[in-house]
Amino acid sequence: MSPEAGTGSPIGGTLPRPRSPATRDLGMRASLLFPDREVAERYYLPLIYTACRTCYSELEPQEIFDRATSGRVTTDKQQDLIRRVIESGHGSTIEHIVFTFAISGVTRTLSHQLVRHRAGVAFDQQSQRYLDYKRPSYMVPGTIADAPVEVRERYLAEMDESLAFYGEMLEAGIPGEDARFVMPNATRTNLIMTANLRSLIHMSGLRLCTMAQWEIRRLFQLIRHEIFTVSPFLGSFLAPKCVPLGYCDEDRNRDEHCPIRPHKDNVLAAWAEKRAAAKAKGREVPTL
Repeated sequence: MSPEAGTGSPIGGTLPRPRSPATRDLGMRASLLFPDREVAERYYLPLIYTACRTCYSELEPQEIFDRATSGRVTTDKQQDLIRRVIESGHGSTIEHIVFTFAISGVTRTLSHQLVRHRAGVAFDQQSQRYLDYKRPSYMVPGTIADAPVEVRERYLAEMDESLAFYGEMLEAGIPGEDARFVMPNATRTNLIMTANLRSLIHMSGLRLCTMAQWEIRRLFQLIRHEIFTVSPFLGSFLAPKCVPLGYCDEDRNRDEHCPIRPHKDNVLAAWAEKRAAAKAKGREVPTL
C-alpha cells in the first residue's frame, strides 16, 4: 500500500448499517480443546447431577455418581433435575465442569474485554513483550470494510505504517517491550481460556446480547457452537441474558429495536396498567 493511500478525504454522510458479524469471515477461531464429546457425554452430565442430588439426598456422592454413569438414572431424569436446578439459580452445581478453548485471531480490543471476566475463568495470552512479530496482523471492522474506499484505504495504510514502524524499531535495537507501544488495538492475538459452565453462562448472557460489541459477540457465538458439538443440552444454556430473564434490561434498548424480549420498562408499565384496571373493578391482581 502506497503512503498516498492514507490521504483520503474525511468521512462524509452516513455510513451504511453494518452487517451482522455472524455473516462475515473475521479471521478469528475458537476451538474447544477439552472436553471431547465422549468425555462430555460420559462424565459431565453425571458430575452436575451428582452435585445437584448430593445437596438433597442421604446417599453418598460416589453412589449417586455410580448410578448416573451406569445408566440406573436415565439421561432424561438427569437433564430434568439439572435444568430445574440451573433455572432456580443454584449455580454452584455447574462449577464442577470446565471447558478449555483455543482462541486465535481476535484483536487486543476483544482480549481487553474478555479478561475482565475473572471468577471461574483462567487465561493465558500471547505476549507482545517476549514475541518478536515478523509480520503482525490486524482486523478490519465491517463498518470500515463497507466504508467509502478512501476511508478504507486510509485505515489500511495507517495499520500497515504502524506495524512496519514496529519492525523498524526492532531493527534499530529498540526492545520489543517498548516497540509494541506503537501496535494498534486492531492487532490480532491468541489465547487459551478455561471456564466453568457457570461462568460461561454468565459471560454468554452478557456477550451474546445484541448490545454487546460485535467482535466479542461473534466470539461467543463460536464458543456456543463448540459446546453444542459436545453437549447440545449444556450448550442450550448459553443464551443472551434476556432469554432466562424473560425481559430486556438494557438501557439502550428502551425503544425495543432488538425484539428478542420486551424491555423491562414496558413490562412493568403493562403490569401497572393491568393492576390499575383490576383495582378499578374492586379486585387485586395476585403477585408472587
